[in-house]
Amino acid sequence: MKDFITNEIKKENAVLVGLITPDQNEERVNEYLDELAFLAETAGLIPVKRFVQRLEIPNTVTFVGKGKLEEIENYVKEDENEIGVVIFDDELSARQLRNIEKELEIRIMDRTSLILDIFAMRAQTAHAKAQVELAQYQYLLPRLTRMWTHLERQRGGGGTIMRGPGETQLETDRRIILDKISRLKEELKEIDKQKTVQRKNRGKLVRVALVGYTNVGKSTLMTLLSKSEVFAENKLFATLDTTVRKVTIENLPFLLTDTVGFIRKLPTHLIESFKSTLDEVREADILVHVVDISHPAFEEQIEVVEKTLFDIDETEKPTLLVFNKIDAFSHVVKDEDDLTPKKRENYTLEELKQTWMHKMKENCIFISAREKTNIDALKEIIYDKVKEIHITRFPYNDFLYQNYEEE
Repeated sequence: MKDFITNEIKKENAVLVGLITPDQNEERVNEYLDELAFLAETAGLIPVKRFVQRLEIPNTVTFVGKGKLEEIENYVKEDENEIGVVIFDDELSARQLRNIEKELEIRIMDRTSLILDIFAMRAQTAHAKAQVELAQYQYLLPRLTRMWTHLERQRGGGGTIMRGPGETQLETDRRIILDKISRLKEELKEIDKQKTVQRKNRGKLVRVALVGYTNVGKSTLMTLLSKSEVFAENKLFATLDTTVRKVTIENLPFLLTDTVGFIRKLPTHLIESFKSTLDEVREADILVHVVDISHPAFEEQIEVVEKTLFDIDETEKPTLLVFNKIDAFSHVVKDEDDLTPKKRENYTLEELKQTWMHKMKENCIFISAREKTNIDALKEIIYDKVKEIHITRFPYNDFLYQNYEEE
C-alpha cells in the first residue's frame, strides 16, 4: 500500500457544487465557492463551472437533488468541456461519494479532500508529511468501501486522496490503514516530544505567534519583523511547517512564530494531526491576529480564526488585531438615495479604522506589509506588549540573550 503524499500537479478542469440552505444564503454560498475556486487553483485545478441548488438540507443520497445531479452529469459528459473532477463545497459521506461517482462516472472530491490534497503538495519536512499522511488516512478510513469498490476507475490528477491505496481485500486494506494510523500517531508522539524539548530550550523568552486566516500575509509580515526570508506566496496554505525566529526590537529579544493559516470548514483531521504545530499557538504569550482587510468577508474570517483558537486553547491571551493589505482595500460608495442598511463593502477604510480601533483600543492597527506601511508603529505596539511580559520574568531588566537554535 503506497503512501498518499505527493507533489504531483496535473492541470484539469473542475466543476464546483454548492448548496443554498437556511444556514447559508446565496451570498454566503457564492463566497464559499469563490474560496473553493481559490483552493482548486492552489491544487493545480482549473475551475470552469459552478452549480448551485437551494435545498432545506443536503440530500443524504446524492447531496444535491436528482434533477441537479442530472444537470451536472450532462455538463460533465460533454466532450468539449473536458471535465476531470467535480468538487463539492461540503464534506461528503461515503454513501454520497459512492452514489455521485456511480452517476457521474468521474472523480469526485469534497472540500476536505481538496484541502488535504493541498496540504500534501505543501508538505516539505518529514514532520509535515507525517501529519498530512495521518489526516489523509483518517479521512479515508470511513470511506474505504467506496474507494475499494470503484478503485479501477480512479485517475491521476489534482486529488491525492482519491488516488488511495488499492488492495484485493477490503478487510486487508482496513487493517493496513489502521496499522498505519497507529504507526503515524506514535511517530508524531516522538516528534511532539522533540518539539517540546526544543520549546523548553528556548528558555523564558517571550513568545509571539502570528495567527490568522490563510493567505492574509502572515509570512510576509514575518519576513519584515524578523529580517529573514520566509516563504510567502499568493496561494492558500503556503506555510505548513511552523517557522520560529528570534527577533529583537530596541534591544528586547523575543521569539516570533509563523503558523499555518486557518480556513472555514477546517477538517477536524487536520486539527488533530497538526497538534504539535498548534502547540506553538497554545504556548504563545501573545497572539498577533493578522487580517486581510481587503477581503469582502474579513469579519467572518476573524470569527473563524477566533473560534479555531478557542478550540485549540480556551485560555485567553493578549491579542493584537493587525489589519493587513490596506493598500488593496476598496469599497463601494453608498448611494445617497439608497435607504437600505449599510453593508460592509460600503464602509470606507477610515470608517472601518474608527470602528475597530474604538472596539479594540490599543490592540488594533492597520498596515500594509507589502508596502511596509505603518510597520514601525506595529513594532512599537509589539515592543510594549513584549516588554510588559518580559519585565515580569526578568524584574531587574536583565535582558538575557539566550542561545536559540532556529528551527
